Amino acid sequence: MRDGMGGTVTSEQNGDEWGALERAGEPTALRVLLYSDHVETREQVKLAVGRRIAKDLPPVEWVEVATPAAVIATVDAGGLDLLVLDGEAGKSGGIGLCRQVKDEIYRCPPVLVLIGRPQDAWLASWAQPDAVVARPLDPIVLQEAVAGLLRRTPAA
Repeated sequence: MRDGMGGTVTSEQNGDEWGALERAGEPTALRVLLYSDHVETREQVKLAVGRRIAKDLPPVEWVEVATPAAVIATVDAGGLDLLVLDGEAGKSGGIGLCRQVKDEIYRCPPVLVLIGRPQDAWLASWAQPDAVVARPLDPIVLQEAVAGLLRRTPAA
């Protein structure tokens, strides 16, 4: 972009926070594990949250898994910034998995559990999630919960 005097304006001079953030030594992406045995649920979450949550956060790299074993293996491998677990998943729900990773993983990333209805929040509290979001998924509520958890956690 031209500055009117024949020079070029850089993105920092133009107030482009997105470009400045990427050059400031921040991580290039935040890794978010998304567990559900239903592909539709995973798609709903990714569509609601998106790849770029906020100007002050790097883009999101989704790590999708559909089995409890894959959740444990991926969390054990490290490098995750947030876990989003479907509390309504079939054989092993996100509430039980949340409790397991909170008990077994040293410095476990924050966990967001998706619950079937608001009244189930008391049940999810047993698992000690960092946040819960009830269905039907409200994109604004879900995105705010994800952004809030990612902001308060240093990158892995």
